[in-house]
Amino acid sequence: MDKVITIDGRKIGKAHPPYIIAELSANHNGDIERAFKIMEAAKKAGADAIKLQTYTQDTITIDCDSEDFQIKGEMWGGKTLYQLYKEAHMPWEWHKPLFEKAKELGITIFSSPFDFSAVDLLQTLDAPAYKIASFELIDLPLIAYVAKSGKPMIISTGMATENEISDAINTARDNGCSELIVLRCVSEYPASPEDYKLKLIPYIAEKFDVITGLSDHTLDNTTAITSVAMGACVIEKHVTLDRSGGGPDDSFSLEPKELTELCSSTKSAWLALGDEVFEKESGEFSHIKARRSLYIVEDIAMGEKFTAQNIRSIRPGYGLLPKYYDELLGKTCNADVCRGTPLSKKFIDFKFSDDVS
Repeated sequence: MDKVITIDGRKIGKAHPPYIIAELSANHNGDIERAFKIMEAAKKAGADAIKLQTYTQDTITIDCDSEDFQIKGEMWGGKTLYQLYKEAHMPWEWHKPLFEKAKELGITIFSSPFDFSAVDLLQTLDAPAYKIASFELIDLPLIAYVAKSGKPMIISTGMATENEISDAINTARDNGCSELIVLRCVSEYPASPEDYKLKLIPYIAEKFDVITGLSDHTLDNTTAITSVAMGACVIEKHVTLDRSGGGPDDSFSLEPKELTELCSSTKSAWLALGDEVFEKESGEFSHIKARRSLYIVEDIAMGEKFTAQNIRSIRPGYGLLPKYYDELLGKTCNADVCRGTPLSKKFIDFKFSDDVS
């Protein structure tokens, strides 16, 4: 039986539509009203949850400008870690009004804590779940501390080896977490689709006996939609109001219209998976006339034999299947039958080769 996890009343698993998490991250750009608007847009788009990040520059690093603390590269380059996190962090005094706004909107809200004090803050707000960010996956004491809350946990696996993923999962379970979701992730911003290796999603699910999903940093929705076919039950994407807004994460985030498309398309992909049963689908019955079947094409009197002249495979599809044609030839008809009548077993006094006795 497929696993099911419940977060804030919403069931998550293969038997349910993908759970869409809108990652607000640093896209508030220092303005709580902007954060509120992103939450409103996410709810309107159909997302299931808003996710925050809970840290300060002093809980996540130190104010130091030595080489180790300098950021290189195009994304965030030229800043120290302290400078970046000071700009990007979600002020702790915002958390309560953000949680209240989520309740008002009717959308779930939770966060990624980055140290014990962040967990303590989120506990006071009765967060319904916790997310462990990829960069914190190796912080086993943090994972243990979160797991002791007894709440569902979602763990991202960017940069992680299989052994590191195993350590994180075992730590969570050993410390009381019974509801665990593991997300395939690539810690690049933005990430390339070819780096995602979506075949790892079912591998992780089977290897670790967990519900799986995707934390997607690509620039469009193709990777996320494809992941549904690989068994992703949860999809997380950064969201913003305007990709050119200038914030730390704006440039690789979805805008509201794209988030709406993600919610719609992933649900369509999930519906398209269906189940492993061959049967006519409801929309196909109206096209039954387009199938071939066996019909009486000349009047037949009782006692006459079926011949190539009086029965044929034609449209519509209301008669016996054409596969019975050869077996019928030479057999005797047990009734008077008019031209244009679908051939039925009731006109025949013998059993076909595939009849069950």
